[in-house]
Amino acid sequence: MSLISENVIPGNHGKVFETNAKQLEDLELIKNAALRVDGVENVIIDADTYPKQFTVQTSKLVEVITIENEINKTGFHAIPKSIFPL
Repeated sequence: MSLISENVIPGNHGKVFETNAKQLEDLELIKNAALRVDGVENVIIDADTYPKQFTVQTSKLVEVITIENEINKTGFHAIPKSIFPL
């Protein structure tokens, strides 16, 4: 694992997560849970994809596991999209 795969790097690029939530209300619940994590500035929901995705933008280095654990409390999963080496 690396710094990039285990953390959300600060800035406007963020990290994309996939979730098993399907309803807009559930996606809003996930957004609010992610925003409770210290350092998370913004959560952008992409409800037009399958599976549903959201992007987390931070103001400081935030561990992916911290975001996953907070969202798991809602009953849904947050799985970061990973970078595949070529």
